[in-house]
Amino acid sequence: MEQEQNLQWRESSFKAIIPFIVFVLFYFGFSLWTRDFSKVPMTVAFLISSGVALTLNHKEKLNKKIELFALGMGNKDIMIMCLVFVLAGAFTASAKAVGGIESAVLIAQNFIPPQFMVLGLFVISALISLSIGTSCGTIAAIVPIAVSISQSFGINPSFVLGATVGGAMFGDNMSLISDTKIAASRTQNVSMRDEMLNNLRIITVPAILCILLYALPMFASTNSTITAAALTFDNYIKVSPYILLLILGILGVNVMFLLFFGTILNVIIGLAHNSFGLFDVFGYIGDGTISMATTIIVAMLAGGLLLLVRYNGGITYIIRETGRWIKDKRTCEIGICFLVGLINLFTANNTVAIITSGSIAKELSEKHDISPVRTASLLDTTSCVVQGMIPYGAQILIAASLAASIGATSFTILKGMFYPVLMSIGLIVSVLRTKKDE
Repeated sequence: MEQEQNLQWRESSFKAIIPFIVFVLFYFGFSLWTRDFSKVPMTVAFLISSGVALTLNHKEKLNKKIELFALGMGNKDIMIMCLVFVLAGAFTASAKAVGGIESAVLIAQNFIPPQFMVLGLFVISALISLSIGTSCGTIAAIVPIAVSISQSFGINPSFVLGATVGGAMFGDNMSLISDTKIAASRTQNVSMRDEMLNNLRIITVPAILCILLYALPMFASTNSTITAAALTFDNYIKVSPYILLLILGILGVNVMFLLFFGTILNVIIGLAHNSFGLFDVFGYIGDGTISMATTIIVAMLAGGLLLLVRYNGGITYIIRETGRWIKDKRTCEIGICFLVGLINLFTANNTVAIITSGSIAKELSEKHDISPVRTASLLDTTSCVVQGMIPYGAQILIAASLAASIGATSFTILKGMFYPVLMSIGLIVSVLRTKKDE
């Protein structure tokens, strides 16, 4: 079987992008029809569109097309991405079993004044999401606390829930172990550390403005006080793997080594504190790796589909057509943001949007001499902006379901969720500041 770099790519063809169109129509169409974006699993949507891709190009034998699909699934970058997903699942599960999330929440509660509790929820969610790399997991852990705070303090549910989900989206965009950062950096072959530092140029001002906004008196409450449980030295020990992961990651230590080392450290801490038994932790780690199965399968199916589309001339067609209005760096960056944002809008999954658009963005950026780190940052940030602003995204749906007891809906949350809006402004300013012929 030929290697990917030795394949003879076919000429530009609109027909080759039909699988993409089928994917969007199938997934988004059925989701709108049922009014439930969980009705159609992402894996099924990719299987359907992949089946369509295999029926195209009748000049090739089916066996050859299947081999091409398998070659795309086994692409080096896809496999490295999948390995990082597995290790991230193991680390997150072991950290949760140790009690790291509860300790992080407790530490934040002890250091945040009650009158800044809405601001505190934003900061707590941001720090936890930054540490564990999952906005959904953070929301699941913090929203019950936010609901309790809303009831105890008499604070508008929109504020506490919007701050919680917004903070979680900050971490999802910035964490070294988030699915979006892994996907964005691997599709562009760049360091996650470099991509994170580039993200800071876009989101620093929006994050500061959001913090200042939540610190305004209109978000404060002095109806009562919260008595947090007393901190112990053990609480600091249990969050140490998160802190170590963040510090060493920023210093440039290999992320796979960090996740493996962090998992072992969690196991040692858990056993030392009798948080679990040896065989219990094996089960937790196993469950954590399995929890990433859907993401891994989607990444592999997307890799196979993208190679078939590219082989049949689909990528060349997209680049040729976008080239009609992409003339320089600035319009190329706008095109990359539009592409990943549109896919995210239809799929309601920022990781899938990045994986799907990553190879196209890479070719466009190479053509217009845009840094791969900058491209990865645009993919990551744009997808998080869109994901945080759609009412049918997983993060908002999870928060709404957990806060149903206080009558919260997706739109209730969006009313008090300022960070994605501010982040979108930061992204627009960043793109407009790009010099056309720099």
